[in-house]
Amino acid sequence: MAPRLDFTSEAFFRDPPAAIAALRASGPVVATRFPLVGDVWITTTHDATAEVLKDGTTFTLRKEDGKVAGLRWWMPKLVTTIANNMLTMDEPDHTRLRSIVDEAFRRRAIVAMEPRIRAIADGLANDLFADGSPADLVQCYARILPVSVICELLGLPAADRPRFIAWANKMSSLTNVVSFFRLLFAFRKLRAYLERQLQIARVRGGEGLIAELVQVELEGGQITPDEMVSMVFLLLAAGSETTTHLISGSVYELLRNPALRDWLEEDWSRISLAVEEFLRFVSPVQFSKPRYLRRDVELAGVRLKKGDRVMVMLAAANMDPAVHDRPERLDLTRKPNRHMSFGTGIHFCLGHQLARIEATCALQALLARWPKLELAVDPAQIHWRKRPGMRAIARLPVVAGGNRRPSRGAAAEPLLAD
Repeated sequence: MAPRLDFTSEAFFRDPPAAIAALRASGPVVATRFPLVGDVWITTTHDATAEVLKDGTTFTLRKEDGKVAGLRWWMPKLVTTIANNMLTMDEPDHTRLRSIVDEAFRRRAIVAMEPRIRAIADGLANDLFADGSPADLVQCYARILPVSVICELLGLPAADRPRFIAWANKMSSLTNVVSFFRLLFAFRKLRAYLERQLQIARVRGGEGLIAELVQVELEGGQITPDEMVSMVFLLLAAGSETTTHLISGSVYELLRNPALRDWLEEDWSRISLAVEEFLRFVSPVQFSKPRYLRRDVELAGVRLKKGDRVMVMLAAANMDPAVHDRPERLDLTRKPNRHMSFGTGIHFCLGHQLARIEATCALQALLARWPKLELAVDPAQIHWRKRPGMRAIARLPVVAGGNRRPSRGAAAEPLLAD
């Protein structure tokens, strides 16, 4: 029997490796009940996760009638419309929509944005304690940076960013059915806003990804008005929420492990290696969207039936000892790093490049400006939001610091943290 695991509990988010190891002991695929989704099978190994994500014929995001596998009967039409995006599409619709946004991304040259992203991060780092100390790094830094970058990338007015931050905060409160229905009003307002921005771009043109998407649409790209709204909603939400928790989770690990931080600050050329390990270890996105079985199948030795639903546990794939040596340890020197935080297969994360750049700039800017930054509370007082599927620190209070002593000659072992 699989252990009864609360995927929104403090115990789970505080120590995912322990909970995942207990779950994996029950098998590579286990039956459970997931908040908002219901009864579902989840994968606990790297190989089972990869098999599901790569086999889009057997494991589909839509049922035979075209309904999204992860939606429940009681969810209103507004949610269905918003969910009608490329992340919930099977072939050929996925490729149709992905090609449109891929073209728009190519036109925007994401890599060329790095100097601008670093400038935004520098500005936010400078202002971290503008409203006093301690400062909440989540709200004052980790949330604002990705929201600012994605708004600029999309071409949305800078004056509107506070409303996006407010919307992002509301989405972070999603924990159960009650909070789900509380979000509907915010969803309606955001949808109406995005519809207006798309219409402005159709009439006036403009700069940014929204204008590029509209141009692709005008050039004959096959996309409906509802799909266009859902596409921008997806880019705005996915382009900010996950990176917020990657940044805050990474900073938390560095502040509670000074030897790791000293090693990184000694040579910032190591940052790319470190970010890959933070992606694996922090695993801000814990699960994929549910998939529907189109036929009876054996997955990792477990018999599943047509009509069953499966969710891959990305966090478990990232903690699989068959792939990662001592996966429960944070090792900034880990190489190779076969994490699956961006998924695999046709749904491999579109924003992987942007997320890596943002995390790199965020860590460098923050620690360059505040080299003695410290947690304002004991690590035991840090808590995570009870949001299913997302590992999100609720608040991360920090102070400028001043008493931290640099470690002497950090050797290989200190680069492994509990």
